[in-house]
Amino acid sequence: MKIEGKEYRTIWFEKNVVKIIDQTKLPHKFIIKDLKTIKDVINAIKIMEVRGAPLIGATAAYGLVLAIIENNDQSFLKKSADNLISSRPTAINLKWSVDRMMNKLSGVNSDKILEIALSEANKICEEDIKFCENIGINGLKIIEEIYNKKKDTVNILTHCNAGWLATINWGTATSPIYHAHKKGIPVHVWADETRPRNQGANLTSYELNEEGIKNTIIADNTGGILMQRGEVDMCIVGTDRTLANGDVCNKVGTYLKALAANDNNIPFYVALPSSTIDWNIKDHKEIPIEERNPEELSHIEGLDEKGILKKIQIYPQKSKAVNLAFDVTPAKYVTGLITEKGVCEASKEGLEKLFK
Repeated sequence: MKIEGKEYRTIWFEKNVVKIIDQTKLPHKFIIKDLKTIKDVINAIKIMEVRGAPLIGATAAYGLVLAIIENNDQSFLKKSADNLISSRPTAINLKWSVDRMMNKLSGVNSDKILEIALSEANKICEEDIKFCENIGINGLKIIEEIYNKKKDTVNILTHCNAGWLATINWGTATSPIYHAHKKGIPVHVWADETRPRNQGANLTSYELNEEGIKNTIIADNTGGILMQRGEVDMCIVGTDRTLANGDVCNKVGTYLKALAANDNNIPFYVALPSSTIDWNIKDHKEIPIEERNPEELSHIEGLDEKGILKKIQIYPQKSKAVNLAFDVTPAKYVTGLITEKGVCEASKEGLEKLFK
């Protein structure tokens, strides 16, 4: 996808260095950052210089490549893998990617291990690009159906950032939107601000602007009244972990959007690659829900009148805050899951039809 008219991916490997777009600086500054060690990668994941389930998984894969370059030792590789998995617990792609890499690398001859690791990390990235492109093609059909009935701009509400910045390219929730735009279907996106890190405002709106797609930022609690007014035709969100029964774990606030959509008979879709499906956990209460630093709530970052990026406190100093990063939307509130293999019902039976 494009930034200032130039094509980019979110991550790439060049001269033994992992290159990323530092998403903590967007939208105010566009900075390409070098990750040179496994510690750099773990830190980038923790502080969300890279974020979004598919991108976290790809970054972890390249992290293991850097670990091999740093110290070609199986015990160091295993420790690096464990540290990566614990860096952010909720997004299943992280563990999926690390496990996939370790299955390829465990016990491999030290002379060939770097070549194998880099090849597998590259494959993970290329697969994600293709998966996300196919998600867009499959989701486009849903947008087309709405447009053919409406014959006017299709208004889509999304939450957080499930755009190309959260993947390698195309995005998950945004991929159908990008495909619709490229086909000439008029679309407009309601972008939830998504407190506390404002990924909807800072990232989704930013990337849509760069692609020339009409969008409007709204406060997180505005979606309900827009739905009541008939100003939302459909919702598409991403997910950090979807269970085999169709329950969806995503950025906190997703559940409330699903409830509002259900109450107003508005279709609520979840877009995801198969790498985000957790086939093992049976009960959503077992999903590890990340609790992040309360400072993400109590402080906000932006440009001052001189164009300098500053962080300021917005809560009373004595006030406490809790910062749960994700919630779970039960499958009964999900109209359908948009995957690289097609669209299915959010259920065990629906997923098994696509992924036997």
